[in-house]
Amino acid sequence: MVHEQAPVHRDRPWRGIMVATALPLRDDGSVDHDAYARHVARLIAEGCDGVVPNGSLGEYQTLTDDERARVVRTAVEAAGDGARVMPGVSAYGGAEARRWAEQAAEAGAGSVLLLPPNAYRADEAAVRDHFASVAAVGLPVVAYNNPLDTKVDLTPGLLARLHADGSVVAVKEFSGDVRRAYEIAELAPGLDLLAGADDVLLELVLAGAVGWVAGYPNALPRTCATLYRAAVAGDLDTALPLYRSLHPLFRWDSKTEFVQAIKLSMDLAGRHGGASRPPRLPLAPEQEAAVRAATEKVLAEGHA
Repeated sequence: MVHEQAPVHRDRPWRGIMVATALPLRDDGSVDHDAYARHVARLIAEGCDGVVPNGSLGEYQTLTDDERARVVRTAVEAAGDGARVMPGVSAYGGAEARRWAEQAAEAGAGSVLLLPPNAYRADEAAVRDHFASVAAVGLPVVAYNNPLDTKVDLTPGLLARLHADGSVVAVKEFSGDVRRAYEIAELAPGLDLLAGADDVLLELVLAGAVGWVAGYPNALPRTCATLYRAAVAGDLDTALPLYRSLHPLFRWDSKTEFVQAIKLSMDLAGRHGGASRPPRLPLAPEQEAAVRAATEKVLAEGHA
């Protein structure tokens, strides 16, 4: 069954289910742009609102400049509406991040996703300058808070100042601390909160999140769309049992091996996941067995 295509959130296109897309590779390790285009189109046809190319799940750190730019152009074309595309524009250099935002704008994307400076522990002044520089390109900027990896924490207070600066419109919250949702709402009531990790989705939606930058819809888009819509509607009779069923898989989204795990689940669900580029290696046997068992259980329950 194919879901009716979700409407675009015209005024705030970063809302809803924005899938951080995995990137299909050929056997020789090159990017399979045709397969990627099919993947993007299928996600939207099956109930997701849009896609986030060139995130960590899309292995952007391993791409050449030409590959990274083409991934964005492919996503915009396959989505059929650039508003549905929110490219990741993170980079070690601030000028490089701004250049990727300019490329996203030229390609017709509707917004961009940006980490704070992550080559060193940037102070507040550097963080605010970084976001202001990218925001000056003109596309709405969604901040990405991942303090475990970047070592720079976009605290609720700092997010409020970034929002007051006019530099960010929303935040992908990946800290795992669901308590922050309430403080963000108090300090920056106009800032949109997006669930940034699959395994805190329900908690953050109940706390007011208006979107989900998601990993596991790559493998299970219809079921994840059902879960998200039920959560937003406050239908816990539907959402909670489904969330419990999916949570053993969702927890992989917060693990180091999340790319390999989600790609394996995609393969098991009949979607092209495949291998990852080095330095990512295949899952260890016990990890593969755990992902395989959890995925097969979900599929046996009729979820896809």
